[in-house]
Amino acid sequence: MSDFGSFLLSFGFNFLVALLVVRFIYYPSTHNKSYVFTFLAFNTVIYFVLSFMTSIEIGIGVGFGLFAIFSILRYRTDPIPIREMTYLFIIAALPVMNSAGVNGTIWPQLVAANAAILAILLVLEKEWGFHYEASKRIVYEKIELIRPENRAELVADLELRTGLKVKRIVIGKVDFLRDIASLKVYYDDPNQEDWLHNSEPQLVLAGKDDGE
Repeated sequence: MSDFGSFLLSFGFNFLVALLVVRFIYYPSTHNKSYVFTFLAFNTVIYFVLSFMTSIEIGIGVGFGLFAIFSILRYRTDPIPIREMTYLFIIAALPVMNSAGVNGTIWPQLVAANAAILAILLVLEKEWGFHYEASKRIVYEKIELIRPENRAELVADLELRTGLKVKRIVIGKVDFLRDIASLKVYYDDPNQEDWLHNSEPQLVLAGKDDGE
């Protein structure tokens, strides 16, 4: 096979694995489209950069300098959640590994490694053999219910208003000037995972405007 054919085959294999990870493992579990573009774009660009670095004469110092630039770049947005950061690392690591397939000598090892990654991610996302506890941050206005003796009423009110089966509650910042408290509600009902991922990071239950 020609060098160009090997390049296209290697790129297609790498992109197919990345697409399987993003479209059929990550997206069905989160239904979050915000990172789909980022994951696939990162994967494609990193693969091309690494492929060209291995196919032309380039100094080691230039290569390290290039990745030093990549390492200091970051998006000026909200911090990336742990789950998305893990996927971003995997998506960025795939082309580093799969670019070795351009020389066509280690295809069995690459196929086995990519299959193992897909299998492990699928098992973890499907929670086969695992049980995860989910949480949700809530801004809450019935501040009188955060007292220990009113804990039962607090749980009942949160379950009624959110539809979650509350497992435990951690009380965070309390603002007595505005009569609001920051709560972290924990639950482990797997049927409510979509509700968690499709909502905003913080749910406001307060009946008044925060600026008042």
